[in-house]
Amino acid sequence: MPNHRIVLIGAGSTSFGPSMLTDIFLSNILQGSTIVLHDIDKKKLEIIYELIVNENEKLGKDFTIEHTTNRQKALENANFVINSIEVGDRMELWRQDYEIPRKYGSTQILGECGGPGGTFHAFRIIPPIIEIVKDVEKICPNAFFINFSNPMSRVCLAIKRSTKSLEFIGLCHQIGYLNKNLPKMFNKKLEDFKITAVGLNHFGFLIGLVDFKTGKNLMPEFNKKSLNYLNKVKNRFEYSELTFEVYKKFGYFSYACDNHLGEYLQFGEEFTKTQDMIDWIDHTDQGGKAIYDRIMRFHRRFKKGTFKRMRLLPQHSTGERAIPIIEAIITGKKSYESSVNIPNDGFIDNLPQDLIIEGPVWVDGDGVHGIKIGNLPKGIAALLRIEACVQDLCIDAVIKRSCEIALQCLTIDPNVGNAEMAEAIFNEMIELQKDYLPKFK
Repeated sequence: MPNHRIVLIGAGSTSFGPSMLTDIFLSNILQGSTIVLHDIDKKKLEIIYELIVNENEKLGKDFTIEHTTNRQKALENANFVINSIEVGDRMELWRQDYEIPRKYGSTQILGECGGPGGTFHAFRIIPPIIEIVKDVEKICPNAFFINFSNPMSRVCLAIKRSTKSLEFIGLCHQIGYLNKNLPKMFNKKLEDFKITAVGLNHFGFLIGLVDFKTGKNLMPEFNKKSLNYLNKVKNRFEYSELTFEVYKKFGYFSYACDNHLGEYLQFGEEFTKTQDMIDWIDHTDQGGKAIYDRIMRFHRRFKKGTFKRMRLLPQHSTGERAIPIIEAIITGKKSYESSVNIPNDGFIDNLPQDLIIEGPVWVDGDGVHGIKIGNLPKGIAALLRIEACVQDLCIDAVIKRSCEIALQCLTIDPNVGNAEMAEAIFNEMIELQKDYLPKFK
């Protein structure tokens, strides 16, 4: 088999590294490939490297495993680059992103990818990702780049505006909540559905549902039974009051779940509970710590020599779509993906063309190809255009290092909407996160 070179940037992360390596190790198509683990944190990188080399040998896999803290070296001759980085202490900064804007009156409910908190998250993470993609375009210009870093839409828009010809996509597993519920709702397998889910990342809507085998339109049946079904499985961290309210008001189901959908809506706070959002941040923090502790236990046992019979990586797929997409590109076998972040190159007519949309694509040997949607329903398009304007200014502010544009971005955000509040948030966050933010002028 050809020796494909796959680079994982951020591989020292105990959440990202093992998760992506699980799917790589399960792939027959990628056997014989070179996997390059890259991270700027040498200590964490060494831990993941030692465990993966051991796993490779123990399972009799045919991968060549490399690791380096030198990004330029890692990227040499790369065919695929998968990126998932964060800046600073992710959870500490996320809590600041959430708490500081709300202190001044912002109605934001989470502060991860939308609202003023999402803007500061973008301000921090976009500059190093721009450096990464520029290196990719210079060192391995034919490589296919896959981004997992949030805020997804904003990061990918920055990539689009910072590179000339880089082939890239962004992937998010938020569609997984819809994927989990559809088979139960219809008593079918997930692969039976052709899902048309469109919008922005964490802010998308189900606008089409077809039986792949028969071609039958399943949207009328979905609309008839979905609210009754989803009310029975209502979950404060998944589909709950806000999702249902938007569905009733706008006529289309948002698959992103309450906590993410509400980030972009001024009325999100009306239909979510503050404590639920705080609990979600805590839940995310605890989940990350549990994964980290598990990897550290494995590594201690590895160092003691008591790890020989244990497996680090699960024997089942994570459900992430990066490796299936890579396999389709390598084999040329045409496959349908329902939720991929790509530039809006004429796929949605009534949204800005200089925008990153999330929607269905076909994948084959020539890469990833968006599917023409045409015009979205006017109400949905109106909601999305508001966020599109915020994202436009956000990326402009980062690239130009403009204090003026950064303040404009915050002021027009639906969860701010007040110039005095925007300035107060900006001034405190700039001081609080000065070690991680660009030097705005």
